[in-house]
Amino acid sequence: MKKTIALFAGIFCIFSATLLTAQNTWSLQECIDYALENNIQIKQQGLNTMYNENLVSQSKSDRLPNLNAGASNNYSFGRSLNNDNVYENVNSTQLNGYLQSGITVFNGFTLQNTVKQNELNLHAAMQDMQKAKDDLILNIAASYLEILFAEELSLIAEAQLEVTKQQIERTQKLVDAGSLARGALLEIEAQLAREELQLVNDQNRVQLAYLNLYQLLELPVEKSFKIEQPKLPEIKASVTMSNSFDVFQNAMHVRPEIKAAQLRVESARRQLDIAKGYNYPTLSLGANYNNQYFNILNNEFQQRSFGEQLKSNSRYGFGLNLNIPIFNRFQVKNGISNAKLQIADYEYRLQTARNVLRKDIEQAYTNALAALNRYVSSEKAVKSTEEAFRYAEEKFNVGMMNTVEYNQSKNYLTVAQSELLQARYEYIFRAKILDFYNGVPIEL
Repeated sequence: MKKTIALFAGIFCIFSATLLTAQNTWSLQECIDYALENNIQIKQQGLNTMYNENLVSQSKSDRLPNLNAGASNNYSFGRSLNNDNVYENVNSTQLNGYLQSGITVFNGFTLQNTVKQNELNLHAAMQDMQKAKDDLILNIAASYLEILFAEELSLIAEAQLEVTKQQIERTQKLVDAGSLARGALLEIEAQLAREELQLVNDQNRVQLAYLNLYQLLELPVEKSFKIEQPKLPEIKASVTMSNSFDVFQNAMHVRPEIKAAQLRVESARRQLDIAKGYNYPTLSLGANYNNQYFNILNNEFQQRSFGEQLKSNSRYGFGLNLNIPIFNRFQVKNGISNAKLQIADYEYRLQTARNVLRKDIEQAYTNALAALNRYVSSEKAVKSTEEAFRYAEEKFNVGMMNTVEYNQSKNYLTVAQSELLQARYEYIFRAKILDFYNGVPIEL
């Protein structure tokens, strides 16, 4: 058993040396900054934001007049009427050119409402990107704290292992002196093997926690690093937390998912205004300019020059165009009805977002309160268990306690320390979540 554990530990050490050959130490903020810059989902949200920016730009440009130009060159062969109304064989070429422009004067305010709708959609997309960033930050913070928790568990396992090694030395002396049976030594050595395995498991947990953080950062393992050991806040039994209702009321004004849902309700209302606008007449103003050059290829007489023809053949005009909708197969009516349904749908989505936020805050508050209470109880349990283990160790050293009872007392202490550690990190993380909902950046 010892050889197997030693071999496993050796392989683990080689892997650790490769994995954690860190060039530097990263703080939580450095991890967050790197993730926000390199995360694929954040970049995709950025593309979506730019797409909506283009829609806003285009909808504003739609209010401007347009300008188009065109030209054509046609060849004609065979009999045709001449100026004397007589058919004859005429080969000719004709060059035409034009410019035209138009602008919408009034169309039921659909252009203006489209601009406002696209601006609302743009702001909603920006809030979506902020929500994606917030989710990533929370995941990184959780992974960061998981590493700290796993490392402290590993330290506890190392400390327990060291105590067991010292106990083996004492037991060996007692066995050699004939004060204890050899079975007592074998029991302690078996306990050492179990604790060595537990240490390897805890160290593996550290490596897996690091791997999870690297993957969140989209960082290859070969670019691994060690995290900075921050000074975590002290937890006191008298600590006070903002109640969930107050946190929820504040979060309603700062959380991006709520803002995005509210903006989409406003966007849907603008869509209703756009749909109603199609009931109104449309008035547009247009202008055009045309010119042509005509050349008879087999004409024996001298023709007017290109410049003379452009002067005499030019023509231009402008006018107003009024389009009055009378019957359009109920398209406008159904468009208005669909727009109202969309408003109702987005209002439901807004309410759902509020409900989810409220539930998340209530869950985080309940978990934080439970973790605080568990921490206070675990802290008392650790103190009493440490005292009980110290007393058990004294009894074992003088032969008044067997190894089974001694190992049981030691295991009680390990469990109590682990539960205290778990409650501590659970409270810190849940408290940070509550602060985050309050608009306070996550820091350690």
